Amino acid sequence: MSELVRCISEDGTLLVMATDTTGTVREAHRIHKTSNVCSAALGRLLTAASFMGHMMKEPEASVTLRVNGGGPAGSLIAVSDSAGNVRGYVENPNLSLPLKYEGKLDVGAAVGTDGSLTVMKDFGTGDPYIGQTPLVSGEIAEDVTAYYAASEQTPTVCSLGVLASAQTGEILNAGGLLIQLLPTSDGGIIDLVEKDIQTLRPVTAMLGEGMTPEEICRAALPSFHIEKLGEYETSYRCACSRERVERALISSGRKSLEEMALDDKTEVCCHFCDKKYYFSSDDIRRLLAGASST
Repeated sequence: MSELVRCISEDGTLLVMATDTTGTVREAHRIHKTSNVCSAALGRLLTAASFMGHMMKEPEASVTLRVNGGGPAGSLIAVSDSAGNVRGYVENPNLSLPLKYEGKLDVGAAVGTDGSLTVMKDFGTGDPYIGQTPLVSGEIAEDVTAYYAASEQTPTVCSLGVLASAQTGEILNAGGLLIQLLPTSDGGIIDLVEKDIQTLRPVTAMLGEGMTPEEICRAALPSFHIEKLGEYETSYRCACSRERVERALISSGRKSLEEMALDDKTEVCCHFCDKKYYFSSDDIRRLLAGASST
């Protein structure tokens, strides 16, 4: 389990959210067996998706973040429901790269910058919103900030971090902080926020000291009085099921199913949780009855 806290400034000018996604990123690392740099990249994207998903009001809503930067890690995808529960994967999870200065993981080099961040918000109505912005650094947090500025015209501060053991790859901690200016804010509020974040420490450093998400929200903005709106549990949660896989197979069309029916057994693996589903030739023939003629 992970913990997410949502706060607002007393004057109603700022939305502040912080989350400890250590448990979530550990589960992603366990499933996908990610290298340290890929754990950091995917963990940051999962944390950002959790923030975005939690801000969607519709119970059946979801948000999908896709990063294609042209780097050796390949594409990254993170999906969140409206409660902030996430799932995701990275195309090349075993990638290893030299460290940057001071031993920092080079997430930007792994992700690349020759591409975009695509955000798809599905409100459950069949008419999703899709926004796309060029990648700024491939470090994820800066790219999320740029997305909010360009696509939603919302001034945002985003800090994301994942700390992994250099020896074992174990996820030591992970989390994020998101600060957004609300329509009631003005130039004076912006100045105060900019002053406060000049001394903002990495989220992983604060989590490493045992600080809670609520304490991180307050520490990030010492010039403001922060009120907690709510505290929520989130997790790595895949929505796959045999029924969903069957519907996906049916949607592939009769020709594809007829080819599968020639094999004694068809294996389908979920990208998000690595769970495998097996279908006999008789199972596939049964699905043919529900397939279209295309």
